[in-house]
Amino acid sequence: MLTGWRKTVSRFFLIPQRVILAVMGFLAIANAYTMRICLSVAITEMVKKNYENATEDGDDFCPVIGDGGGEEGGGEFEWSEELQGLILSAFYWGYVVTHLPGGLLAEKFGGKYTLSLGIFSTAVFTLITPVTIEWGGSTALIILRFLEGLGEGTTFPALSALLAQWIPLKERSKLGALVFGGGLVGTILGNSISGVLLHNIDGWASVFYFFGGLGVLWFVLFVVLCYSNPESHPFISDEEKAFLKEELGSLERDKSLPPTPWRAIFTSGPMLALICAQIGHDWGFFIMVTDLPKYMSDVLRFSIKENGIYSSLPYALMWIVAILTGFLSDWCISRKFMSITAARKWFTGIAAVGPAIFIVAASYAGCERTVVVILFTIAMGIMGTFYPGMKVNPLDLSPNYAGTLMAITNGIGAITGILAPYVVGVMTPNRSISEWRLVFWIAFIIFVVTTVVYSIWASGEVQPWNTPHLMNKSVEQGDTEDEKTDGEKKSKLELTLKEEKIDKQL
Repeated sequence: MLTGWRKTVSRFFLIPQRVILAVMGFLAIANAYTMRICLSVAITEMVKKNYENATEDGDDFCPVIGDGGGEEGGGEFEWSEELQGLILSAFYWGYVVTHLPGGLLAEKFGGKYTLSLGIFSTAVFTLITPVTIEWGGSTALIILRFLEGLGEGTTFPALSALLAQWIPLKERSKLGALVFGGGLVGTILGNSISGVLLHNIDGWASVFYFFGGLGVLWFVLFVVLCYSNPESHPFISDEEKAFLKEELGSLERDKSLPPTPWRAIFTSGPMLALICAQIGHDWGFFIMVTDLPKYMSDVLRFSIKENGIYSSLPYALMWIVAILTGFLSDWCISRKFMSITAARKWFTGIAAVGPAIFIVAASYAGCERTVVVILFTIAMGIMGTFYPGMKVNPLDLSPNYAGTLMAITNGIGAITGILAPYVVGVMTPNRSISEWRLVFWIAFIIFVVTTVVYSIWASGEVQPWNTPHLMNKSVEQGDTEDEKTDGEKKSKLELTLKEEKIDKQL
């Protein structure tokens, strides 16, 4: 029960604490993405441009419009397309490394500081980016981006652990879409604000100072407002605490759980399908996030201000679609129009096949700039259904190990963030439309193949290895998988989960 000053403070919060956590989680990812992608826009002004291979009469190169740049322009650094790809991919080298440790730390010690310290370190590294480049050039920038990736690698695993402790099943799609949609808003703000800053302020350093400063501000607010679980929160109302206890069965992580069941996780069909789908999504998504500003600048020849605005439009629509389909998914599940498994498969499939078609179509639109921007916007808008689809799927499969599952899926998927920018740089030395068309066709194939795998083997049900200690008890009692029918297996699992929930409440 709340008493004294805690009860007084709780009255100042007009919305539930789980919603405050979701909003701060949303802002965490938004900040993470602005700091991640601001370099993708800034680099178009940092690097000296040379269009000596472009011919105005050819169909492979677009003519210059307005102040989109002449034969030469840009900044002072003479970095090749391959080196730029290496610089942009360096972030993901570190990003992959800290995913799994981040998930394990969040599950063991709570997600609050695992998340906040990671974002804070990235903010500091972003703030010192300009002086680092002046001191050490491209090599120092590569090292710094690697360190930024180390900081951000804990973001999604820690948030998944937090959401598993705070968000009831009936609110999971919409609040999950809100939180993870922060990446889209961060991309919108990162592209558009970077374009405005670079257009109005001399030099490119302002971009890093602005977004790094916002990251530090978020850290201060998050540490004050948010906690790892409802039980440790000093200002949560008694009513919300009772509601969450009824819905979740426990207000803190079950400390009696055995170590992570690695073998069961990596031999689970639904888990492997989820990893496969994550790889497909991330390949297409990282190409767009990392290289769309370069396509707008180098191929379509937009000015830096136009580049920032038009590069952000696809993510604005993607965010709107993510929020709306989050509500739609929860509605379909609650009305029993779809099972959780069907909802995850349908929304994930739409999020892959739709973008695959439209990004390829954009490459065939040539220099019809308006058409290209519309097609890219539609492609990324459709990708928004990914959030109520596979993005919340780790919480379905194992609430107890959600941080670890997110670390595995997001970490393996992030390997494409290492490969994709570098591959694009190698495949587009002349920055021609035909070179980019091949890039988009490869993305099309990866999208489709991984989605087929997910559609066959994915699941939205809690897996037996979510409670390995109870699963082992049932095996010791002679209930082996070979001796049970499918109905008996399902009944046994449901009974086990009910027993676990009762044990937690006691």
